[in-house]
Amino acid sequence: MPDLKNNAFIARPLSIGPVRLATNLLLAPVAGYCDLAFRIVCREQGGVGLACTDLLSPHGLLRGTARSLDLAMTSDEDRPLCMQIYGNDADILADGARWAVDHGADVVDINMGCPVDKVVKKNGGSMLLCDPCRTVAMTERVVSAVQSASGGRVPVTAKMRLGWNDGELVAPALAVALARIGIALVTVHGRTTAQRFTGNASLDGIRAVVETVAASGCPIPVIGNGDVTEPTHAIRMMQYTGCGGVMIGRGSFSRSWLFRQIWSLQTRGVADPEPADSDKIAIIRRYLDLMVRFRGEHYAMNHVRRRISWLAKTLPPCKPFKEAIRIAPDPPAAHAILDDYLAGGLRSRGFIAAGESERASHSAATIELESAAA
Repeated sequence: MPDLKNNAFIARPLSIGPVRLATNLLLAPVAGYCDLAFRIVCREQGGVGLACTDLLSPHGLLRGTARSLDLAMTSDEDRPLCMQIYGNDADILADGARWAVDHGADVVDINMGCPVDKVVKKNGGSMLLCDPCRTVAMTERVVSAVQSASGGRVPVTAKMRLGWNDGELVAPALAVALARIGIALVTVHGRTTAQRFTGNASLDGIRAVVETVAASGCPIPVIGNGDVTEPTHAIRMMQYTGCGGVMIGRGSFSRSWLFRQIWSLQTRGVADPEPADSDKIAIIRRYLDLMVRFRGEHYAMNHVRRRISWLAKTLPPCKPFKEAIRIAPDPPAAHAILDDYLAGGLRSRGFIAAGESERASHSAATIELESAAA
C-alpha cells in the first residue's frame, strides 16, 4: 500500500475558484478523442472531477461552423464541463470565452501547450510560451471578459507545457504571472514543445512550477499531466511534485475506469479492481450507442473503427475482433460482433463471426492496411 501522507491534496476534492469538484482528477482536452460520448463514458465509470472538450477554435465558435459546434456539444450528463479555447488574438479569444460561458461552460481553459503544427503555425497552443508578456496580457483580457459574462461564476484556467525547449523553461514564472492576473488554476504537462509526445514527462519540471507558485503569494492549484497510465502513477506524481491533482489524457483512452481506480487508491489506499472483460465490452457498446445518439451512425462507425485498438487494448489478444469491428458496416453489425465476442468468438485468428461471412472476401492486405491506419 503506498504512503499517502506526504501531500495534503491527496484524497481532497479540488476547487477551481468557485467551482467545487467531486475529485481532484481531470480528463484532458485531447484533440480528436475527448468528444461528448467519450466524456460521458469516463464520467459514468466514476472518479472524474472535471472533463474538458476538444480544442475549440473561437473563430469557429463565433462563425457557428459545424465542426466547432460539434466539438463544443454538451449535455446534462456532461457536468461540470471545461471548454478549452486556443488562439493568439486577445479580442477573438475573449469573444470565444464569452460564447463558452453562454453555452454551458463551468470552466474556460486557454490552451498554451498544444505542440501540433496546425495549432502552433497559427501562433496558438505552445507558441504562447514564446512570448510570456504578450500571453499574460492576452489572458488578462480573457479573464476580464469571462468575469463580466459570468458574474464571477466561471473561472479561467490555463494548460501549458514546461517551455518550448529545455533552454526555455518558462512555465514556473508564467504560472505565477497568470495567477496574479486572475487565472484560477494551471495544468502543466511535463514535457517541452520540442519533445512533443516523446521521452518521459518530467516530474521535476512539474514540481518546479508547484513550488514557484506556492512561494509566490498567489497559491492557485497546479495540476500535473503526463504519462499517467496506472493508478500508482498518479499517486507518485502527486507525492513527488506536490501538485493538487492529476489530468489524464492518453492513459484514459483504453482505461476509461482509470479515474475511479485512482480516486479509490487515494481515498481507500487500494485501487478498484480491473473491470471484467464483459464490462469492458459493455463500455465499448455504450460508447458506440452514445456516438450514434449524438453524431449519427456514419460518424459513430468511423470513430469506433478508428478507436477500437484503444478501446480493446486491455482485452485478451483479439485481433479478429478488432478487425471485424473495423469492417463492420453499421451499428447493428458492430453490436452483433460484440455479442459474438461475449459468446467466446473472435479470439483467435481466422474466426469469422456469424453473419460476417460476406465480408471475409476482404484480402489480408486490406485488413492489414486498415489495422495499421487505426
